[in-house]
Amino acid sequence: MFPIAGSVRDRTVVHTVPVVGNLPAESTSFIGRSDELTTLDGLLEQHRLVTVTGPGGVGKSRLALRAARRIAQRHPDGVWWVELSPLRDRTLLAATVADAFDLTDRTMRTACEALCAWLADKKPLLVLDTCEHLISACGHLIGELLQTSPGLTVLATSRQPLGRPQEKVFPLEPLPVADEALALFMERAAEAVPHLSFEDPARAAAAADVCCRLDGIPLALELAGARLKSWSVEQLATRLGSRFEVLTDTRVATVARHQTLRTAIGWSHELCEPLERLLWARLSVFAGDFDLAAAQDIGAGGPLPACAVEQVLAGLVDKSVVRTRLDASGRFAHRMLDTIREYGLRWLDELGEAPGAADRHARRFRRIAHEASAAWLGPAQLAWYTRLEADHADLRTALEHLLATDPEAALDMAGRLWFVWFCCGRQREGRGYLQRALDGCPGPGPHRATAVWALGMCALLQGDFVMAHRLGEECFGTAADPEERLRSAHLYGAGFLMPGEPERALAIVDPVLAETTGFTPGRALCALARTYALNTLGRHAEASAEALVLRDECAAHGEHWMRAYADYMLAAGALALDRPAEAAAHARAMLAGKRLLHDSFGIAMGLDMLACAVASQGDGEDGALLLGVGRECWRAVGKEQMGAPGLTAVRRQGERRARAALGDQAYDSAFGRGVATGLDDGLALALRGGFPKGGPSPSA
Repeated sequence: MFPIAGSVRDRTVVHTVPVVGNLPAESTSFIGRSDELTTLDGLLEQHRLVTVTGPGGVGKSRLALRAARRIAQRHPDGVWWVELSPLRDRTLLAATVADAFDLTDRTMRTACEALCAWLADKKPLLVLDTCEHLISACGHLIGELLQTSPGLTVLATSRQPLGRPQEKVFPLEPLPVADEALALFMERAAEAVPHLSFEDPARAAAAADVCCRLDGIPLALELAGARLKSWSVEQLATRLGSRFEVLTDTRVATVARHQTLRTAIGWSHELCEPLERLLWARLSVFAGDFDLAAAQDIGAGGPLPACAVEQVLAGLVDKSVVRTRLDASGRFAHRMLDTIREYGLRWLDELGEAPGAADRHARRFRRIAHEASAAWLGPAQLAWYTRLEADHADLRTALEHLLATDPEAALDMAGRLWFVWFCCGRQREGRGYLQRALDGCPGPGPHRATAVWALGMCALLQGDFVMAHRLGEECFGTAADPEERLRSAHLYGAGFLMPGEPERALAIVDPVLAETTGFTPGRALCALARTYALNTLGRHAEASAEALVLRDECAAHGEHWMRAYADYMLAAGALALDRPAEAAAHARAMLAGKRLLHDSFGIAMGLDMLACAVASQGDGEDGALLLGVGRECWRAVGKEQMGAPGLTAVRRQGERRARAALGDQAYDSAFGRGVATGLDDGLALALRGGFPKGGPSPSA
């Protein structure tokens, strides 16, 4: 059963059974909205596109989140939440939605085409939150998805309708003042002042007056509730009364409500200390979460020294201007609601500080790109992966700013993020940023070589071998230092290797490897390409020996991404030398490493290899099941086996051996069960050592 908010007494943080998808947790209690939830439930059963509309702060996102949880069981392919408020570049909308589905399509298709293909046979609920600044783009994308994906339902939140013919608009009103608004205010008041009682008639009347003056708008009520740390309820009502006299004209209700929220936020702003107002404005440049160090970096300056930022930030948290939570890495993550951030940005502009704050923000994230690039091939790799995933919206914001204001810095930053683009599955996005940065700096420069190489790697992993070969040749011919030469040799050689010319690849990488020593990204990539080429040429013992050296080097440095590919090469060698149990162990080690970094391309390769290894041991059922799970992973990646002959051969060999062990009918049945199991459950079972016989359990 999914919990339902049935009355104003529903004030607890919700704990539900796990929902397939990525719905964020509800961090505060949910008050009322029983009738709205029932209505929205019915609309989502009858219509494929429902848009919840209303002014900022009225509770659209919270209602959509609760509604999505309630109806999750109706959507076997999950409920997927996409927060659009940080996104400013409409061209990245489809890619942002694809990220939510963990769809890392590496083909030359557009992100929209990849999404349509992926969703064609699925029945998910997609929630697009905060669409108002991308109305046209959202409407177009939703139209394409609904047309090609008959099982898809879309729930959107926006301050205005999307304007689609099939759209059902659900206008959300503020909370009823007499009950639900009062319940929300009382609860937030109790959070600010524990044990606060409303039994006194005068205090209860003052609370009702507050709710009435704030029109029952949830965000305004929360801001007012936070004020009770400094004032009594009666004082709050009195001060609101004088402040809100300008709102007596309610001839146009919608306009009045917008005005109420603006005034409530403006009033909260005026009640902040001068340094709190300054920090509020400066922190509004963040598109996503930020920690204390980031707040100090961007917020300090002039009358606000860095040593004072922590105390001033605490004041903003106390006043509910900034919200705080623990993120996945265990750090305190701060964030502003979109409506609060908008007010801060306007104030920042009025102060004349907007360009300077944006410059500081971009410099910070460019510096982070440098630090992460230098540390990627080491023990902090997983920590950097987690951090940069969390900071992705701000990395985008910084790149967009630099592309507009400092092309050379943009080229540097885009190139430094090479590992984000092709190690973390963002080839399409990286290719776009890198191409734009190179177009902005067409001449020679200190950052061009890295950017060209990174662009070539993105093209390579998208299966665009022609462009990868061209860029590899350019890099190789202009490489100025040993690391550049190693990286360019890998790209140039891989441009021959992946389409099936291993001898030419070895002729490129071997001389460069002979010239260098040490453990660097370029050298590790060249060593990996060499082991792949040796295996392709049938020199399996030699390939395994070199892969073992590479794996041990990676392990010694605490590196995971490259080490997992070394495990794959060891699995390939063991399988070719008729040691399938050993191959299966190496394949599982690879999958464990790739799961840590959510590398879907590596996971797809590993599942094919493991399927072939277990089928070669006579277990055709597990082999077929794994191939079914792998098929779903390859669909997320895009082009199966990248069109590479060596990868295709592994999968075909696994299928032949599984069919030989089971027979066609039993193979097809087991393969279908693998597809139905899904990637997450299938991968967990594969790593555990196999599937339950008689059919895998999707909930295992």
